[in-house]
Amino acid sequence: MNFTQFRNRSDAGQTLARALEPHRNQNPLILGLPRGGVPVAWEIARVLDTDLDVLVVRKLGVPWQPEYAFGSIGEANVTIIDRDVSASTGLSDRDIEFVIKRERAELSRRIELFRGNESMADVQGREVIVVDDGMATGSTMLAAVEVLRKLGAHRIVVAVPVASTQAVQKVALHVDELICLYTPKPFNAVGVHYEDFSQETDEHVRTLLAGCGSLATSIPTTNLYGVEIFLPGSLTLPVDAQGIVVFAHGSGSSRLSSRNIHVAKILQRAGMGTLLFDLLTIEEAEDRSNVFNIPLLASRLESAVDYLQSHSQWAYLPIGLFGASTGAAAALVAAARRPSQISTVVSRGGRPDLAGESLPLVEAPTLLIVGGLDHGVIEFNELAASQLHCSHEMKIIAGASHLFEEPGTLDQAAVLARDWFAAQLPLHLVY
Repeated sequence: MNFTQFRNRSDAGQTLARALEPHRNQNPLILGLPRGGVPVAWEIARVLDTDLDVLVVRKLGVPWQPEYAFGSIGEANVTIIDRDVSASTGLSDRDIEFVIKRERAELSRRIELFRGNESMADVQGREVIVVDDGMATGSTMLAAVEVLRKLGAHRIVVAVPVASTQAVQKVALHVDELICLYTPKPFNAVGVHYEDFSQETDEHVRTLLAGCGSLATSIPTTNLYGVEIFLPGSLTLPVDAQGIVVFAHGSGSSRLSSRNIHVAKILQRAGMGTLLFDLLTIEEAEDRSNVFNIPLLASRLESAVDYLQSHSQWAYLPIGLFGASTGAAAALVAAARRPSQISTVVSRGGRPDLAGESLPLVEAPTLLIVGGLDHGVIEFNELAASQLHCSHEMKIIAGASHLFEEPGTLDQAAVLARDWFAAQLPLHLVY
């Protein structure tokens, strides 16, 4: 590198983001380690246009030398002890238990401070980039990695601006990829490589988390047997959101659908909140018939609407539905059942015809978007449109197949959806 230090954490994050640019298409989840790692992670999430959350871990410091770590703890009850260090410092088992208990209390305090009652963003099956402002020993980062392994992350990438060679070598053995911009020799401390390494405040961390990324949610509903279950979701609310769009995926996909996430980001940049959630549990999705169980899928959308309107922070915002494939039919059925709560509907490559007898009952203005190469589905949409009594339009995107995989076609669909929601949702704002 042609520099010896960073101006501040924001500068480090922006520089690190350039090195992470190849990961953009993987839709990674960016996790910052508080406090110092969050400002670095915020810049990365901003540049890569992806989700940000916090992963809380705590260093276990020797009582008479707190900066000297003998281990670390993290969420999911992860505890890592370096027995060589604890032995060399003469720590007793009682000393170790005392420090662990104290740091567990602080860990819980910070989790509540940064997330409230919400859980961490779901990492299962995702590429996760975990970020800190630097690594001296690597022990705190190892705890973070252990948490992510335990929670089922698909691929773990560690990204730091600066670290000791020893820390890089240690952590690299436990992750899929490690990116470090600067490994000075000799290494003294992380802070000496920043012009401004002032301590981050809890309030600043909370502000950064509130302004970027998504809030992990759990949608309460019932299964086929009437037993209460919770469906994982991701809620994003831009400042001054003009409404919330709930996504109804289809064909067995989930809240991690790359196409829906892409559309959601375009809506978010236009000032709309989005909620992506799993309409089916993992077990339910294994039964292919549930993908076409429109009443079941519609009931899950109604549960999501109830969830949104039960929270005073955003209950006043109008709600739109965005459905794909069988999710489009579910969206229309839900709209017919909840005319006073659902303001508008957009279908992309959907099967609105599967809404059947509910179609004439839909009051919400509806946009049907279909690919010009999606033969058969065009006819299904025309059939559905002929049964709609509400205000509605049908748009055909030339050169697009059912999944809108052709270059530029998904963006065209997203822009149509964005403009439709931008026109319809403000009409239903409740103050």
